[in-house]
Amino acid sequence: MSNVLPFRPRPTVSRLARCEVVTVAGDLLALLEQLEDVSARAAAMGRPALEVERTVQHLLDAVGAVERALDCIGEGEQVAPA
Repeated sequence: MSNVLPFRPRPTVSRLARCEVVTVAGDLLALLEQLEDVSARAAAMGRPALEVERTVQHLLDAVGAVERALDCIGEGEQVAPA
């Protein structure tokens, strides 16, 4: 059987996948910091209280979503959609 090639996993694919995970996790951490900063600034806005409350709540929801994404990447855990 000269036309059969043995299967050899390419190490570069798994290495690239690990690099991509690290890159995505780093981007998510940066995003988390930005969301927390924006949340603090939004809380100090001189806008009507209801507007500020809703804005901050939506930003905190986004923070929670990013944290869950980081948990999935870090632990390999699959979280059911909320």
